[in-house]
Amino acid sequence: MTTPVTWLYVPGDRPHVVAKALTAGADVVVIDLEDAVAPDRKAYARDATAELLSEPRSHPIHVRVNALDTPFAATDLKALAALPGLAGLRLPKVISPEQITAVAATGVVALYALLESALGIEHAYAIATAHPALRGIALGEADLRADLGVRDDRGLDWSRSRVVVAARAAGLPPPPQSVHPDVRDLEALAASCAHGRALGFLGRAAIHPRQLPVIERAYLPTEREIQEAETVVKAAAAQQGAQALPDGRFIDAAVVSAAQRTLTLARRD
Repeated sequence: MTTPVTWLYVPGDRPHVVAKALTAGADVVVIDLEDAVAPDRKAYARDATAELLSEPRSHPIHVRVNALDTPFAATDLKALAALPGLAGLRLPKVISPEQITAVAATGVVALYALLESALGIEHAYAIATAHPALRGIALGEADLRADLGVRDDRGLDWSRSRVVVAARAAGLPPPPQSVHPDVRDLEALAASCAHGRALGFLGRAAIHPRQLPVIERAYLPTEREIQEAETVVKAAAAQQGAQALPDGRFIDAAVVSAAQRTLTLARRD
């Protein structure tokens, strides 16, 4: 299976936009029933999404349902959980592992928890290990920023690192970054992605197709990184234990493991 790097959010009450998103080049399309849909449109969005997912789909489609503490959530889960075209459910505003186990009881194959509050961050590892059906965690930074009263983007870095560590400790994939809300400022998006990659994130959610190439360039290995990884792996295969390369770089098991991850991502498998 291709390692996802891009997730494209689209509003569930706009089926024509969903159809376009499926050909936009994102690794995963996320149909949003929550923030992108007004209350009086949620039933329509749910029905349109259920119709789309009533048959198997060749492209991975996730659905972000409404927050679990709202009256919409139970209806969303009942309507969508067993549909053959659904690849995953994204659960917003998760604050406890019990929420994950309750949703997992519906028989959903893949769940993804979005942590969007101080309480969610504090429970990150417990949530990440709540149930085998949970396949990933990520941040919802807009809500988290409001909850924490953060005015500078750097104020979220501790929470970001906390989620990266929790995912790794739980044996889950590195989390993707939260969306970048300004779809016009691609330079700022690229800089933000570079910062996220340095923190240990892998990939990012997008809200417009024009953001996808920027995210891919930021997160997929460069030719130089691939060449360096190949050099490390070849050197490790030729000799056991820690060693130095001809250029003086020291490699050990941890360096080799990182190089192997780079090559796996480059192959997108």
